[in-house]
Amino acid sequence: MAGKKFKAAAAQVDSKKTYGYQEACALAKKTSCTKFDSSIEVSFALNVDPRQAEQNIRGAMVLPNGTGKTQKVLVIAQGAKEDEAREAGADIVGGKDVLDKIKGGWFDFDIIVATPDMMGQLGRLGKVLGPKGLMPNPKTGTVTMDVKKAVEEIKKGKVEYRVDKDGNMNVMIGKVSFTDEQIAQNFKALYDTVVKARPNTVKGVFIKGVTVSTTMGPGVKVTVE
Repeated sequence: MAGKKFKAAAAQVDSKKTYGYQEACALAKKTSCTKFDSSIEVSFALNVDPRQAEQNIRGAMVLPNGTGKTQKVLVIAQGAKEDEAREAGADIVGGKDVLDKIKGGWFDFDIIVATPDMMGQLGRLGKVLGPKGLMPNPKTGTVTMDVKKAVEEIKKGKVEYRVDKDGNMNVMIGKVSFTDEQIAQNFKALYDTVVKARPNTVKGVFIKGVTVSTTMGPGVKVTVE
């Protein structure tokens, strides 16, 4: 049945055409073929060589309308910063006790925020956290003394973007239950952020292609400005 649904959805998209971002976002939403509230994702194909430090693009931003997904935030801190994290709405807060739990195979969280003074202890779990993409990083604002701001931004709908080894980037921008306008606003905010992240060493075209799609739905190519 899913095959028939996908074919019917794909038939509504002209694979040879690129669409304006507002039309593309609306079409991606319309062609979702799942019963659940699918995620909407943007895929960028970038003309970068991630092996060069300057071209290994990575960062984070708060989407205007959030992602529609609530992230479970773990804060690794000590003293007054623990209280600050709890007041800001962190789901789990702790220090060595929590690190020991992670070491034992506990991963009941989505994202980690850590204060710089805890990174020495946290760094020892790099082999466990790194492959899962859970290691905090100053570039994405997850290693910081401003714990309150970090937690609040994540709760508001902060997303991380990071280029993979092939120069591609995939970022969630919302759910099918969002309005067309909310999806389009989130897309534009992300697109503008990626354009600004263009490294000085990139010659010629920077964004080779952009596609919007839903979970298990067809890809809709977006016109690159």
